[in-house]
Amino acid sequence: MNTESFTVTASSLRPEWERIELLACSLGQERVGKRLSEELLERLMLLQNEVEAQRRAPASPWRILLGQEWAPLACDVMALAVAPEVEPRIGWLYQQLQPVHQSTYPSVSLVRELLALDETETSDFYQLLNEESPLRRAHLVRLDGQGPQQVLVPCQGRSAQLMEWPRPVTAPEGASRVWLQARWEDLVLPTDCLNQLQEFLYWVRGRHTVVREWGGQETGGPVALFAGPSGTGKTFAASVLANELGWPLYRVDLGALVSKYIGETEKNLNRMFDAAHGQPMVVQFDEADSLFGQRGEIRDARDRYANMEVSHLLARIEAHEGPVILTTNLRQHLDSAFTRRFQVVVDFPRPDAAARAELWARCLPPRAPRAANLDPLFLGLAVNLTGGAIRTAALHAAHLAAGTGQAITLPLVALSVWRELAKDGHEVHPADLGELAQWLPEEEMAWIG
Repeated sequence: MNTESFTVTASSLRPEWERIELLACSLGQERVGKRLSEELLERLMLLQNEVEAQRRAPASPWRILLGQEWAPLACDVMALAVAPEVEPRIGWLYQQLQPVHQSTYPSVSLVRELLALDETETSDFYQLLNEESPLRRAHLVRLDGQGPQQVLVPCQGRSAQLMEWPRPVTAPEGASRVWLQARWEDLVLPTDCLNQLQEFLYWVRGRHTVVREWGGQETGGPVALFAGPSGTGKTFAASVLANELGWPLYRVDLGALVSKYIGETEKNLNRMFDAAHGQPMVVQFDEADSLFGQRGEIRDARDRYANMEVSHLLARIEAHEGPVILTTNLRQHLDSAFTRRFQVVVDFPRPDAAARAELWARCLPPRAPRAANLDPLFLGLAVNLTGGAIRTAALHAAHLAAGTGQAITLPLVALSVWRELAKDGHEVHPADLGELAQWLPEEEMAWIG
């Protein structure tokens, strides 16, 4: 067969699944002492030739999935793992062949039987299952369980990727969805910040071209660090990037992943990244300074173990196939050795007076009735608030107006800003409101006095 002109699509992978089904049926017959018919053996040989030709084809889905030309044994392993998700009846055959645990995925021992591996091939097979093997490092397949009864399971989304199915997005363990419909025009940031956010998108979108087509170095990620005070728009910007890509944004709750028991944190992180790897999503870690802070002297085993956890997390982040965003309010606490390993670092400044005026203009509901003297430029000059604080204060003033049946006035805005400043738990003075203090309701002033 001329493989130069031979092409194959996901829908024409039928020989792969028919071959596996016949191998499973043949093994079942051999186990009960039945001799395989010449017709069955001939059919297996024909299917083997078809499968090999399909795998060599330039447009083969296997080449797209694996990213390179793999040894036939690696393709066999992936095909056996994926088969029950593509053809459920193959999963039922697996269950019958391994009655001990009755998994619909093949165990290590079952794979050896199905492929009739000799001693040399068995050694190569176990090399493929090693954590350091390209097959495992690329997060194509994982092992569940212990010993020879471990089962081979395709990593999340790999079957859909091979078959060109719509890929359902599943929330990774320990992460929650961030629901923000943010757009580029909603961002009020300096031009340099906007440019760097756009550059991060170039890293995501250009990955295939740079690595697969141009032969560039595989880096994983990309990984970005968003640094700046609370409320300056870090999560908002992450939402803009996710929406621009058409992907969901998931924020990781490290409290749900970090464990006091040795080894458990790494296991939790592995499960989270295995679930997220290769999925169309953006993963965000908050409070990066708590993860990648400046390293001090190691005084005891706990300090040494904490450093191991950080190293493990950094390795998984860098190996992750998909965008990761780390946010921090305290960049000065970050170890520079870590920040140099991130592809993009964006500093989010507190907004200046002009930016604050723009934020007030955008955050006040556009169709709400307003007092004639409610000027966003005046509000931007009056109080030095972050974008997040302005957004909350503007909505608070709007709800006060709606609840009392009046327009949004300067006294309502002054009261809302006053409430926002008091959230930090610090003592607040009218002077903190600047020129807006003159509009603070008298009952609040009387309470202060």
